[in-house]
Amino acid sequence: MGAALLDTVRQARFVPWLELKLRADRNQARALAEALEGLGAISVTLQDAGDEPVFETQWEQNQLWSQVQVTGLFPEQTSIPEVLDSLKRHTGITTSLESRVATLPDQNWERTWMERYQPQRVGKNLWVCPSWCAPPEPDAVNVILDPGLAFGTGTHESTALCLEWLAEQELAHKTIVDYGCGSGILAIAALKLGAAMAYGVDYDARAMDTSRENARRNGVADRYHALPPESLPTHQRADIVVANILAQTLIALAPRLTRLVQPGGLLALAGLLADQADEVRAHYAAHFALETRARGEWVLLAGRKTTDGD
Repeated sequence: MGAALLDTVRQARFVPWLELKLRADRNQARALAEALEGLGAISVTLQDAGDEPVFETQWEQNQLWSQVQVTGLFPEQTSIPEVLDSLKRHTGITTSLESRVATLPDQNWERTWMERYQPQRVGKNLWVCPSWCAPPEPDAVNVILDPGLAFGTGTHESTALCLEWLAEQELAHKTIVDYGCGSGILAIAALKLGAAMAYGVDYDARAMDTSRENARRNGVADRYHALPPESLPTHQRADIVVANILAQTLIALAPRLTRLVQPGGLLALAGLLADQADEVRAHYAAHFALETRARGEWVLLAGRKTTDGD
């Protein structure tokens, strides 16, 4: 989780809390999550049934499902009916909200949250480790990253697919562009795996700040540059471009991402479901030979640029 949330949880240990769960569609979820924070929730999570949760500001990365469970954690004395009324006023949602409320027993919230995230092996020699855990293999490539600062912790199938793919590539002396960088996990992993330089591209200023801090924590800040799309030099070309975004965004970005990859370079596209792969592939097929990898319902398309044209 983010540092601010962790501090709040530390102050909140051993007291009961109210857990408010709301079911919303993708467009409602962002507004509801922001409103819940404004109404005093000490934490907000977004979750799709069967998938990993998305914490704090991650909804700004547009990495949401069609139907989302939005959960807010409130002090025990909170009036949930008043919260629900305020949610409608703040968000402008006029339809009834499907909601459930549960009282959570006393427990050590710091330990509960921290136990939820443990080191994760990705590939043969790459681990993603939260800062409160000692790396299980100190001599392996260890990316230190706490959940909650921006989208991308390695737990989601789509991010894991990208990390596994990166770990298999020859990255020495290569330049990487992580388009839609979120937490910066992909660029940082590439740098720790031997890449010479990485650019993290994102529209969200907080994601860029977070990725810079994560790069500093991992000792690669001198080789990492976070910037908005409009600041990426028009002549910039990369040996490898990774974009873990959404299917429709990948389609819209096809001309730009194609130009970014130098002739003979590699492209990896993720953040898409299996039934979206063919549509996305069609927008890149003229320039790339893309293979498919899958994990659960999620798909990675990756391959080499076969033509020099854009």
